[in-house]
Amino acid sequence: MAENDALPTAEQLQDLLLESPGFTEFLLELTAISASLLGGKNPMLCAITVERETGPATVASSSDAARSLDERQYVFDDGPCLTALRQQQTVLIPDLQADARWNWYAEAISDEGIRTVLAVPIPSDNGSRSALNCYSTEASAFDPGTVAAVQEHAASLSRILRLAMRVHAAEPYPEHLRSALRSRAIVDSAVSLIMVHNRCSRDAAVELLHMASRGSNRRLHDIAQDILQNASDIPAITGGADK
Repeated sequence: MAENDALPTAEQLQDLLLESPGFTEFLLELTAISASLLGGKNPMLCAITVERETGPATVASSSDAARSLDERQYVFDDGPCLTALRQQQTVLIPDLQADARWNWYAEAISDEGIRTVLAVPIPSDNGSRSALNCYSTEASAFDPGTVAAVQEHAASLSRILRLAMRVHAAEPYPEHLRSALRSRAIVDSAVSLIMVHNRCSRDAAVELLHMASRGSNRRLHDIAQDILQNASDIPAITGGADK
């Protein structure tokens, strides 16, 4: 974490909200502040993702590179940041290239040179979910002190972010993310077919779909489309997988 910096005050965050013309602009300012505040000798890329119950998600990033890292998770509808957001738990990957759980994501963003990922939920309410996502090109860049600082910073954003969601209505996905949003209906239909075919739970069906996507390095939407068009493409539970 950068030296001689302190968390922004409530008054400063309120001024930021009042001066922002829209919700996306407000999030962009928050990500810029976060990247500047939390970055130390190694630059840090930051993004904030907000999913509302009554509208589409909003993603704001401190740089084009950070935006690309988040967008690729939406293509697969999976990733460390979406896990932190949806499960409301911190996800730390000290070395992405050596982490077996996220090896598919490491391959997907291999051209970005990212080694460390930290995703921290931001407490919210009214059915919304938020997370602060941090990336570094250095392995093991986030020591326990940095993780604690990011968690403290995320918690400090909770109140103003909840206020911002009440002040600003949900905004539509940017054009480059709309195709990912539209594909959700196709993915959900494929998941239902997998559940019926395998007599398994929704969680197990979703995991089968993700495994098929990772194993073939194809998008969830494309795998789901194949399943809807050809029942023989439905993945099956093998080896006594958990139902």
